[in-house]
Amino acid sequence: MSEHIHDENCDHDHEHDENVFVVTDAEGIEHEMIMVYTFESNQQAYAVLLDRNEPEADGVIFRIEEEDEEEYLVTIEEDEEWDRVVAIYNEIVAKESEEDN
Repeated sequence: MSEHIHDENCDHDHEHDENVFVVTDAEGIEHEMIMVYTFESNQQAYAVLLDRNEPEADGVIFRIEEEDEEEYLVTIEEDEEWDRVVAIYNEIVAKESEEDN
């Protein structure tokens, strides 16, 4: 979960399943991302997305914002928030791994 795409340009791709988003990274390259997990921290929702074409690559975490009853994904810019949500997600993954064994 160390990768972090620094771009707020995240549009929903209506041609695919509702959990597929097109995310443009800092270099202007578009990635089809699949929302695989959501969780909350400090009364804020977050989404974990994986690259559809590189499922083995690190996931990316976005904050889920809501405006006028529309949800959208926002890049996490602050290091403190980023570190906190990555730590929470890592705890979730570790717990699920223990349950699977």
